[in-house]
Amino acid sequence: MKNRLLLELEGLRKDINRSIINPLVPELGLHDLEPIINMVARARADYVKALIDLAAEVKDAAPSIEQAKELRDRRVVFEELVDAMNALETVIQREYMDVITKPKPNVNQG
Repeated sequence: MKNRLLLELEGLRKDINRSIINPLVPELGLHDLEPIINMVARARADYVKALIDLAAEVKDAAPSIEQAKELRDRRVVFEELVDAMNALETVIQREYMDVITKPKPNVNQG
C-alpha cells in the first residue's frame, strides 16, 4: 500500500513538474549545456584562483575583512551556479523537460 502511494506520488510530482517546467524552458541538447558547464567551471576557477592569490598576498597574515568579503562573493557566485546546474541535472534526469538526444548536424559536412 505504501509503495503504491509512493509510486503514485512520484508520477504526480513528475506530471506537475513537467507541465510547469517543460513549456518554460527550451529543448536542450549536449551542445546547449556546454556554455553552462563552461560558466560553472570558470566560476570555480575564479574562486580557487582568488584563494590562491589571497594567500600569496597576505603571506603569513590573516586576510582583511574586505579580502574575505571578496572571496565570499566569489564563493556565492560559484555555489549558486553549482546549485542551479544541479537543479538542471535533476530536471533532465526526472524528465521534467524535453531533451535533444541526437547531436545537431554539422552544416559544414556534406
